[in-house]
Amino acid sequence: MMSGKQYQLLTDIQGPEDEHGDMDFKVAGTREGVTAIQMDVKVDGIPVPILAEALEKARLARLSILDVIEGELATARADISPRAPKIIALKIQPEQIGLVIGSGGKTINSIKDDTGVEEITIEEDGTVYITGKDGSADRAADKIRALTKVYEVGDRAIAVVTRLATFGAFAKLDDFNEGLIHISEIAPFRIETVEGVLKEGEEVSVVVSKVEDGKIGLSIKQADADFATRKGLKPPEKKES
Repeated sequence: MMSGKQYQLLTDIQGPEDEHGDMDFKVAGTREGVTAIQMDVKVDGIPVPILAEALEKARLARLSILDVIEGELATARADISPRAPKIIALKIQPEQIGLVIGSGGKTINSIKDDTGVEEITIEEDGTVYITGKDGSADRAADKIRALTKVYEVGDRAIAVVTRLATFGAFAKLDDFNEGLIHISEIAPFRIETVEGVLKEGEEVSVVVSKVEDGKIGLSIKQADADFATRKGLKPPEKKES
């Protein structure tokens, strides 16, 4: 507060100066220095010496507060409390927004219901904000990443066999993507059937061998050179002429 050449600086963290003081001067920072300043004034100007004194008082107060904080918590927590709301931001391609939302919001609502997340908002540029607690935000983020993942030739993954066919087997890469393991991509030699070689629910190492028109081809033999040996498979015997 100022009266002529007389003034009084009040250092506090509550805020009565907003209404009663001639200057509202907020300073945030670390032990190393200032990171942010906000100032409102109700007079024509504040002399530089008063600003310098205010900065010094703010520095001393900041260090005192940090002493108390560090006395209770020596280092920053690796993560927030699971009971505290958490916000995760991730990016998807703008053309994938419709995929995440789904027809009539079906997909995004399903993700919310499955994970228990509080809110999912998507900006026009593809930025996705997920709010939730008890790990729900992380679960929802994993689902959205899986839904929008674009597999490329050469990608490696652990797939789960979902069903068998005469020409090979289908395997799930994640909650939203499935590929075909053609019978010719199981062993480095010809095999007659997948029966007894693969079974539903089995996890196998695969490499993405082909991506065409949204369909994914998978290869076991490129990912796991010992797979055929472990399964007891042998090359067909050559017929004598």
